[in-house]
Amino acid sequence: MPPMAYTILVTGGAGFIGSHLADDALAHGHRVVVLDDLSTGRRENVPAGALFHRRDLLDPGLAELLAAERVDVVLHHAAQANVRVSLEDPAADARVNVLGTLELIAACRRTGVRRLLFASSGGTVYGEQRRYPCDEEHPKRPTSPYGCAKLAAELYLDAFRATGDLEPIVLRYANVYGPRQEPKGEAGIVAILAEKLLAGETPRIFDDGEQTRDYVHVDDVVAANRAAIERWTPGVYNVGTGVETTVNALYRMVADALGSTIRPRHVPAINAELRRNSLDAARLERALGAAPKIPLAEGLARTLPYYRERAARLAAAP
Repeated sequence: MPPMAYTILVTGGAGFIGSHLADDALAHGHRVVVLDDLSTGRRENVPAGALFHRRDLLDPGLAELLAAERVDVVLHHAAQANVRVSLEDPAADARVNVLGTLELIAACRRTGVRRLLFASSGGTVYGEQRRYPCDEEHPKRPTSPYGCAKLAAELYLDAFRATGDLEPIVLRYANVYGPRQEPKGEAGIVAILAEKLLAGETPRIFDDGEQTRDYVHVDDVVAANRAAIERWTPGVYNVGTGVETTVNALYRMVADALGSTIRPRHVPAINAELRRNSLDAARLERALGAAPKIPLAEGLARTLPYYRERAARLAAAP
């Protein structure tokens, strides 16, 4: 049992990261409530011990739900998470990532829930970096509507911290990967590569593939959330390894691990894609003792068996 057991609301808890958080919170003795509209999440991802509510954050009655469930802590991971979608329909992106967050903030204020953890983006809020890896004080210059929405939500949270209504924690994630990630959207590149290669298809790599990302395993993200719950210290924290890996290098690692000799197809770059990205998690380590520690090779070894099993199930399905 943890020092204190809480009722934890995980928004987006049927999704990739959220479902891992729900699993971990249950394993550490907390009561877990999952809220997800299943637009991208899967019902089967919700652990059996969690109470599930299928609903949108903008549906009426959110404050009443928080009050009825006696929520102590909110882990807010419901999001529209695709940069390309935000470019095509910035209003729809803002509806989910800004207005949905504001409704959640309002519900927390109405019900006295002060501990709200927000999943932000450690790539898109900084934009093109001047320092590698960058710390949390790096200038914020988002180049996509998605990044603008994430930064706007951070600013709203800070405003309500200043008024004394909330004690928010913001975690700026690098590129998270791991089991259960859906192979859709450019943020899920490990899942995309694994699915394509296991199906014998040719994956696409945008631009020359020499752009870099900081890949952080979902287990490290879970550890950061667990540390936040147990040692709640309001503030903004990067969650990344500080290590840059090119898309080409990642491709070779995944292909080698899966025994594939398929060569990727390069296609033109997409607008707003960053050239380089890596995050300094020293503040997270100092405050919460939870800087990511899983090397990419080890993380892939933990991840790729999931996609092998998934591919085998799909192949065996009638």
